[in-house]
Amino acid sequence: MITAVDHVQLAAPPGSEERLRAYYVDVLGMTEIPKPPTLAARGGCWFRAGAVQLHLGVEEDFRPAKKSHPGLRVTGIEAYAARLGAHGAAVTWDDNLPGHRRFYSGDPVGNRLEFLEPGGGH
Repeated sequence: MITAVDHVQLAAPPGSEERLRAYYVDVLGMTEIPKPPTLAARGGCWFRAGAVQLHLGVEEDFRPAKKSHPGLRVTGIEAYAARLGAHGAAVTWDDNLPGHRRFYSGDPVGNRLEFLEPGGGH
C-alpha cells in the first residue's frame, strides 16, 4: 500500500547545479540536503522544505517537460508569488482549479512548477 510520496525527481542539464541551488534555496526557501556519496558522483542536487523533497538529477540530453510538474502546496500564496517575482521568476496565475489559488513558475533550467493553496482566498 502506498502511504506517501517520498520525493519528486526532476531532470537538469549537466553543470546547472549552482543555478539550481540559487533558485531552490534563495528563491524558494528550500534547504539543500546531501546526496549519498555514490549518487553525488552523478551530479545534481537535492532539496527539502518540511516533508517535501525535490531531487534534481543530471540528464545529458536534457529537455524540460512541457506539461509534467510537481504541485507544491504553499501558505500565503500571494506573498509567495511576490517573493518569486522579486527574484525575477515569472509567475503565471491560473484560476482553473476550483477551491484553490494557484500559479505556475519555472526553475532556471525550464522545469515547470505549480504552487497552490487550498481555499487560497482570492
